[in-house]
Amino acid sequence: MIIIVITGPSGSGKTYLSNKLNKLFDNSIVIKTDSYYRDNIFIRLLSIFFYDIYDRPLSINKKELKNALTAIHNKDKLITFYQYDFKRKQSSYSKKSIKYKGENQFLILEGIFAHRLDLNYQETINIICEERKDICFKRRLIRDKYERNRKTSEVKRRFTRSWDLFYKNVRGYLDIDRKISLNPVDKISYDKLVDYLQNISKKK
Repeated sequence: MIIIVITGPSGSGKTYLSNKLNKLFDNSIVIKTDSYYRDNIFIRLLSIFFYDIYDRPLSINKKELKNALTAIHNKDKLITFYQYDFKRKQSSYSKKSIKYKGENQFLILEGIFAHRLDLNYQETINIICEERKDICFKRRLIRDKYERNRKTSEVKRRFTRSWDLFYKNVRGYLDIDRKISLNPVDKISYDKLVDYLQNISKKK
């Protein structure tokens, strides 16, 4: 199993890129860290006092996320996947059947917290999505208004904090040798990434 880690600030195109790669490599598996937000009373109380709590790793249910990764590593047939409802602030889960197709299969781990988990990032393919801040904000504004019923002022406040937190905590990750930085909508960069992944896959 080849693990691809896709991270980047909010609105930088992480989901867009992971979806494109998932369609291209039909043997890939995608896990989104956004699906593993906690919905317990502790986090809900913290969210009252800390509006940016959902931009911090504490808000992620790392135990369930790790269980899913371990199950895939062990090639379990049924994997429990979580899904978080941002409007209701509730999570649900379902079991999905996974088909394993050899050691060259891609596991795509995508999300703003993907680079801050208990993984050996020296052994993963590490991708950082980059885009202009104003473009990222416009994407976040559209998403949060539609999916999370947030007002423009709230989105701006959350986005600014999320942007600052990401770049504050990504510095150590940037020192990793196996790191690819790209704008997902740039065709030349995307094509280079695809060529690289195809070569990696063939070597397995």
